[in-house]
Amino acid sequence: MTTSPTGDGGIDPAVREELDRLRNSIDNIDAAVVHMLAERFKCTQQVGHLKAAHQLPPADLDREARQIARLRTLAENAKLDPAFAEKFLNFIVAEVIRHHERIADATANANGTTVNGTPTNGTPTTAD
Repeated sequence: MTTSPTGDGGIDPAVREELDRLRNSIDNIDAAVVHMLAERFKCTQQVGHLKAAHQLPPADLDREARQIARLRTLAENAKLDPAFAEKFLNFIVAEVIRHHERIADATANANGTTVNGTPTNGTPTTAD
């Protein structure tokens, strides 16, 4: 830690100013990330409703694989650890799938249709 030349153990005012400047930028970036994630989840909620309305599965493994490959490339180009970027995307995708499952269940219950082969009344269907 850089201390002031007076030996009082405090942080040098120039260093404090630079820390504050950098931390303000970090705070602004954090706010932007939160707002971008909120917008992303608004879109994925709409995707979940569309999938539920058409009885599509909550997860799309092909899309997820393409997105991971794309994100890893973006991370490499941005000098960000691709493994970190992949972990971050996997975390987000897991949450999206959880939301899609919840939407599918709610839609099925509202429509009286089946969820994973089980009618909403709880009695399993039989294969014909």
